[in-house]
Amino acid sequence: MHGFNIARVSLAMNSLTSGQRKFLRSLAHPLKPVVVTGKSGLTTAVLEEIKRSLAHHELIKIKLGFDNSDIRKRQSEIICQKTGCQWVQNIGRIAVLYQPADKPRIQLPT
Repeated sequence: MHGFNIARVSLAMNSLTSGQRKFLRSLAHPLKPVVVTGKSGLTTAVLEEIKRSLAHHELIKIKLGFDNSDIRKRQSEIICQKTGCQWVQNIGRIAVLYQPADKPRIQLPT
């Protein structure tokens, strides 16, 4: 995971078990990013689009617009804090995020 320091990750990003993250990573593999952040970063409009996408899909990929890996990691943390979603993984410029719907379609392993 390119040196992602899980100890720095907030509670909102760290509440899935490793088995659940593995399960979600397998489901996310064929997905394409549904939101792309630009060089402007995490604008209100981008955060609202992420919230809408999570509400509709539960599991999404987003493409983060910065080259610096520390900035991308921090963006993932902020997204999770602002939207209440769960962090699944970061690979390069792609972040995978999960938020169960009111009527979940994805059944997580226990």
